[in-house]
Amino acid sequence: MNKMFDAVKFQRERRRSLAEKLTKMTPKEMVKFFKSFGPATSRRKRMRTTSA
Repeated sequence: MNKMFDAVKFQRERRRSLAEKLTKMTPKEMVKFFKSFGPATSRRKRMRTTSA
């Protein structure tokens, strides 16, 4: 089977790359690193439904 994109391989490569970066950082640097990405998801306002 020939895949155009292998998600498992991609995830393993990303995890290895991130682990290499994090091992060289102090805890404060790690916090700054992750905060630089911003929130993972945006918060939505809850919509009210009108009851009749």
